[in-house]
Amino acid sequence: MKLNFLLSVWSTVGSVILAILILLIMITVHEFGHYIAGKALKFKINEFAIGFGPKLFKRQSKRTGELFSIRAFPLGGFCAFDGEEGENGDNEGAFTNKAPWKRIIVLVSGPLMNWLFALILIIASMFAFGQPVYKVGSVDAYEGDNAQIFAEYSLEENDSLLALNGRKIYMITDMMSALKGKKTGDKIEVVVFRSGKEVTDEIMLRADCDFKSSEETSKVWRALGLGTVLREDGQKYWDVGVEGYRYGFFQTIGNSFVYSFKIAGTIFKVLGELLTGHIGLSSMGGPVTTIKLTSQLAAQSVQSFLEIAAYIGVNLAVFNLLPIPALDGSKVIFCLIEWIARKPVPRKIEAIIHSVGFILILAFAVLVDVLQFVRC
Repeated sequence: MKLNFLLSVWSTVGSVILAILILLIMITVHEFGHYIAGKALKFKINEFAIGFGPKLFKRQSKRTGELFSIRAFPLGGFCAFDGEEGENGDNEGAFTNKAPWKRIIVLVSGPLMNWLFALILIIASMFAFGQPVYKVGSVDAYEGDNAQIFAEYSLEENDSLLALNGRKIYMITDMMSALKGKKTGDKIEVVVFRSGKEVTDEIMLRADCDFKSSEETSKVWRALGLGTVLREDGQKYWDVGVEGYRYGFFQTIGNSFVYSFKIAGTIFKVLGELLTGHIGLSSMGGPVTTIKLTSQLAAQSVQSFLEIAAYIGVNLAVFNLLPIPALDGSKVIFCLIEWIARKPVPRKIEAIIHSVGFILILAFAVLVDVLQFVRC
């Protein structure tokens, strides 16, 4: 009993370490994007740090004076440019002394590096394990009127869903877009992998598809007629799984690009639903929730590790490009204003705006984690 408990604790600790490792890698990749762009454009860089807090290791370049450090808390990192904090630097390499277009390149390079790294992970995952597709476990026996017709126009057990109503499936949001507005009894075309080959079939929907938010995934499975299974926790779950489906070389490369854009699109969709009130703040998650979910997924398999790492990478790229004070996207806006007006917004005012934005972002992160805790 004691051994099982220790193994369980070690497994949990290992999963959390994996999650923190993913976040640390992605943040380091982001800051490295800023760093290499800054070096290429001859910005003066004071320090490149992995982590926050007290320095555990440091080394200073005698040639450039740049400090490289590893710090105690592995949940962040930074690339500190000379003069970046709002004051004009004392040399031509200072951040604020560089042309606005050069600063924009440096600012955008962080998110771009996140996306490129995520894309590499997606490509590696798809070549190694195949593209994730939904696989039908069982189909529910329709007992209403016209049961025989519904049974004839139905998915089959072990069908892998490749396309729905003319739309290729990458994520469940693609299925929701393909089905939106459809009614019970409507017939739609599906492309499935069945008995070792791709098959084009026609099915009849078993429920209305009146989606109000991207959270209503149950309506998709109900409309497609999937069965349910009773798990060990006593809860019923839709009998659907995920498996890898292998495409050809060039199609895999193309699908990887599309998949990365689909992830980004989902982020914008969720933000839009949050702003319009279709989903609540309790559906969001802060750092604690992110580490919790990431640890659960990353520990499942190498494929899950690659997929969640890629998802976080695209998330960081998109989030940092949003025009929110303290983020790269907001700093790009200030550079554009300076470029167009040929005069910067007063540096102190810009610094105050970013500082307030940073505090609000931290407060929001804490709030959504608290709401997740209350919800549980």
